[in-house]
Amino acid sequence: MKYLIVGLGNIGSEYAHTRHNIGFDIADAFVAKHNGNFKGDRLADIAEIKWKGRTFIVIKPNTYMNLSGKAVKYWMDKEKVSMENILVLVDELALPIETLRLRGSGSDAGHNGLKNIQDLLGTTNYPRLRFGIGNNYQKGRQVDFVLGKWTEAELAIVKAKIEKSTEIIESFATIGIQRTMNNYNNLAF
Repeated sequence: MKYLIVGLGNIGSEYAHTRHNIGFDIADAFVAKHNGNFKGDRLADIAEIKWKGRTFIVIKPNTYMNLSGKAVKYWMDKEKVSMENILVLVDELALPIETLRLRGSGSDAGHNGLKNIQDLLGTTNYPRLRFGIGNNYQKGRQVDFVLGKWTEAELAIVKAKIEKSTEIIESFATIGIQRTMNNYNNLAF
């Protein structure tokens, strides 16, 4: 069983550990938990994790967020991963910070990374883990908020959610998306 785990984010130190880069942070935490390492490869940094008879190809696209689909499509085809075994890790403005939401499909909700993945895969039917970042910003300040760092008050929740996200990835691969959604989607942090 092979899985493609895609952490969405932007490359460059100025984006490190921002709300928009939470996908990278979850990917890093999952790979570290399983004693793996990323290496630079075509269109992404990549790590291969073997766990409980499963292989996880974990990527952090280096294409910038708006072209994430190029890396997803390339690695999906190269590794021969089926659509239902892809899991995209993404920030979500429409969800409060206390929320994680696993879905088997859905719209891009205005997220350019998801929009590009949807365009290149030709479908919205791929699993994604939506990491709520809240929408606590003033009118016209959305970009600053999304590309901003977590506040001190948010950090404890974010760390707990990242840890739980690594469990969700494992659960997704072992008991499937439906049971994982039932077990995790109603948690509050």
